[in-house]
Amino acid sequence: MPVYRYPVPPASEITPKSVFLNRRAFMAGAAGLALAGASGTARAEEERQKLATVSSPLSTDETPNSYEDITTYNNFYEFGTGKGDPAKNAGSLTTRPWTIEVGGLVNNPGTIDIEDLLTKYTLEDRIYRHRCVEAWSMVIPWAGIPLASIIDKFDVQGSAKYVAFETLVRPEEMTGQNSTFPILPWPYVEGLRMDEAMHPLTILAVGLYGETLPNQSGAPVRLVVPWKYGFKGIKSIVKISFTEEQPPATWNMQNPREYGFYSNVNPNVDHPRWSQATERRIGGGLFASRIDTQMFNGYGDQVASLYEGMDLKKYF
Repeated sequence: MPVYRYPVPPASEITPKSVFLNRRAFMAGAAGLALAGASGTARAEEERQKLATVSSPLSTDETPNSYEDITTYNNFYEFGTGKGDPAKNAGSLTTRPWTIEVGGLVNNPGTIDIEDLLTKYTLEDRIYRHRCVEAWSMVIPWAGIPLASIIDKFDVQGSAKYVAFETLVRPEEMTGQNSTFPILPWPYVEGLRMDEAMHPLTILAVGLYGETLPNQSGAPVRLVVPWKYGFKGIKSIVKISFTEEQPPATWNMQNPREYGFYSNVNPNVDHPRWSQATERRIGGGLFASRIDTQMFNGYGDQVASLYEGMDLKKYF
């Protein structure tokens, strides 16, 4: 396991106990937060903004995007290619029951039930920058579980160098999967190096703004790696495997010239069809000024050491 160069706060310092218990109860289905019945109202948005201020020391201090921004402007090709398609089409997805198969180079293979995930692991609030390869960005208040804490339960073998992830295939509910001419090969797959997966910033998100994760955002569980482009954040995960060889990644397979395996945010490496040097923050209006893209999406102090000695233009 790598040694990190900055302190990782315990869960007790991340979320006040009362908020933590209330949110966990909501996500487990035992109770609801006060805002649960007020979706879409000004009051609900005000309450969400309050929840977004309860966060980890690992969070950005930038103001989060609104709930509406986050849940109506999405990339989730299993439900269509338009940014608004997931919000329109993802309501058909059934997210209970749900299990994640864990296997490969582990001594304790098994499955994770989503209800166990929500009740047996420590949920933490993280406000993260989210950067998409199309040069747009958001700030999102996730509720999630450090991936490292889950990995530790399965006794990974020493030969494992990567973690592979796989998305659900259910064309009867996922409209983008039942096309005669699919835009991508299904299932959607992704992967991380072991040290990336074990990094404290890497989480499995199960909610945002104190609510359970909406279907269009990757319900019921998705990967969040904030220093990488958004397409690395695989959604609706049903399988996690540990491998010795670098696993396939959907967009890297689809067009390796445009989408590298690592996909770290790097303003010095342009997409072949557009610059990545600046970005547009969603919610800023049609005439909002573009902002400079930060190396590693602004998380360089935490993660740059993972890539020491690597040519980040070759391994993009």
